[in-house]
This record gives sequence, structure tokens and C-alpha cells, in this order.
Amino acid sequence: SKLFDSVIVSTEDEEISKIAKKYGAEIPFLRPKSLATDNADMDKVILHAIKKLKVIGYDFDILVNLDCTVPFLKIEDIMNTIKILRNKKCDGVYGVYKQHHNPYFNMMEINSNGFLKLSKKMKERPKSRQESPTVYQLNGLFVYGVEKLLKYKTAILPKSLPYEIPLESGFMIDTELEFKIAEMIF
Repeated sequence: SKLFDSVIVSTEDEEISKIAKKYGAEIPFLRPKSLATDNADMDKVILHAIKKLKVIGYDFDILVNLDCTVPFLKIEDIMNTIKILRNKKCDGVYGVYKQHHNPYFNMMEINSNGFLKLSKKMKERPKSRQESPTVYQLNGLFVYGVEKLLKYKTAILPKSLPYEIPLESGFMIDTELEFKIAEMIF
């Protein structure tokens, strides 16, 4: 895309490291094994990467985190999120798409007695999903002001704005079924 001064891959895996380098990414450090588990806290992974990069001389004020599970993102979506971060008074900009599953209307949780309850309640339940408040799903594109990340030490920053991406390019692969769908799209 020619958007970035550096493309860094954070991994603990030597094979992934070799493949990433083959395609032009930099791997200036390996991620600690403790931050490379299914339960690893993304906040800690990002903060670890920032601190390591700063110590070895990288100078940057914006960090773009692209999850590998979102292969169809478009360059213009990345460019637009960076523009919003630079032009608005915000801490971060996150790629999102409108979600048809809605915690005010059709998403439920188990209550303390083991029975279903709506995830979020309103004074009066909406009559349809379309009448419910709009909710968004994060889709793996996160653009941060590095200073704010270091200040708040969390990947979900208080003054963050959405950047709506169409489902076709924001499609996430989190399940085997979604992987099969992505293969069909490819």
C-alpha cells in the first residue's frame, strides 16, 4: 500500500516470521510465549510491541493494527481511518460494520437463575431490530494514537470513533465456517 514506514509482524513463531519477512514485513523481535496464547490479552501484546519498538529506535505516533483474520480490508479503508485519526480529536479509529444481531432486541444471556434474558434492556423493548439502537461489530482494523495507547494502557480507548466498512471487505474469519466462506470469496 506504501502507507507505512514499517510493517511489523508480532509473532513468536519462527515459520510465521520467515513467511512475513519473505513478503517484506519486519520482525525486529519475537513475541514472548506468554503473549502468544489463545488467551493472550491484546492490550498487552500491543503495549509490548510499542515498548520494544521504541527501545530499539523506531519513532512513530500512529499505530495501525490489522488483525490477520480480516483479509479483505481495502487500502482506502486504512487510509480513511488514518485521516480521521489525524483530523478529529480522538484517541483511536476502529473499523466496524453494522451488526444485525442486536443486544437490545435479539441477543440473550443466561441470568443468575439459568434463564435467558436480553443482553441489554431499554425502558421499552423495541418492536423490531430496525427500531433498536444501532450496534457495531469491530472488524480487526484499529488505528491508534500511540501516546494515548501508552497513557491508557488499553486497546479500547475512551475517545474512539467508528469507521464503517462494508461487510464484504470487513468480513472476519473467526470460525471454520467463516474460513470456508473466505475461501469461496477468494
